Amino acid sequence: MKQIAIIGATASGKTALALELAPLLNAVILSLDSLCVYKEISVASAKPSPDELASIKHFGVDLKSVDEDFSAGEFFCEYKRACEFCEAQGKNLIITGGSGFYLKALISGLAPRVKRASFYPQNNEIFALAKSCDSEFCAKYSANDTFRLQKWFDIYSFLGNSSLGNSRIPSEFLKANTKEPLIKNIEIYELCWEKELLKERIKKRTCAMLDSGLLGEAKGLFGSFDGSLKPLNSVGLKECGQFLRGEILNENELKELIITHTAQLAKRQRTFFNSQFSAKKLSFESAKSVILESCKEWRC
Repeated sequence: MKQIAIIGATASGKTALALELAPLLNAVILSLDSLCVYKEISVASAKPSPDELASIKHFGVDLKSVDEDFSAGEFFCEYKRACEFCEAQGKNLIITGGSGFYLKALISGLAPRVKRASFYPQNNEIFALAKSCDSEFCAKYSANDTFRLQKWFDIYSFLGNSSLGNSRIPSEFLKANTKEPLIKNIEIYELCWEKELLKERIKKRTCAMLDSGLLGEAKGLFGSFDGSLKPLNSVGLKECGQFLRGEILNENELKELIITHTAQLAKRQRTFFNSQFSAKKLSFESAKSVILESCKEWRC
């Protein structure tokens, strides 16, 4: 079995490209999309159509109901299931999606889960605390990295409240308790667009989603499940929930808010990819030919 990963910001064309490449590379697809795992979310997740799912074997799709948790550990199990299928059927694997955290865990190892802290000091206070005891962390990350600072503080708080005590600093704790990575070596390709071109694609996709019944899907979800559930607070569904509750006045305002928030999500995704992966950056136009050439031995 051979494998590649195709990443990119939301609306960059990852799914379409993977669907094109899969039959040419004798491959199945493992989705990295954090919403595609939910059976009830199709429009908001831009999930492949039933025909596309039937034509190419997919993993990581339609695994859970919206009110069920899905963890990185469960994603590890799904990756193993995909690999077992590929080995048994003589297939290759394309891993694709925008949830870079899952891919990072496969490559770097799964960190232990600890309870979130009950409160968070300001970023500069957490960083000052880290400087006093965890120079390894401070050498890697900045005082502006809220996500990692809070993760660091979660572990610091956990160690202080556990029998382990404060003698073990967060970086040492992670080294000792992170599971072995499942992927040792993989070629990663990132689909890249100019900022304004990607914004136009986001606009078109948002309009297409609304035309395809995004509001109807959201109405069913909010009518059947607790609105505080994490999947229902993802970009697109969160705004639809606000619209259904009368907090957004009209559909044009709804559309503009989804576009704005999706563009902000795309920016966060690009920042994460740049900081975590040494990906080969490709334009959408060149990606298919470049990947086919790089993987030409797959087709032998």
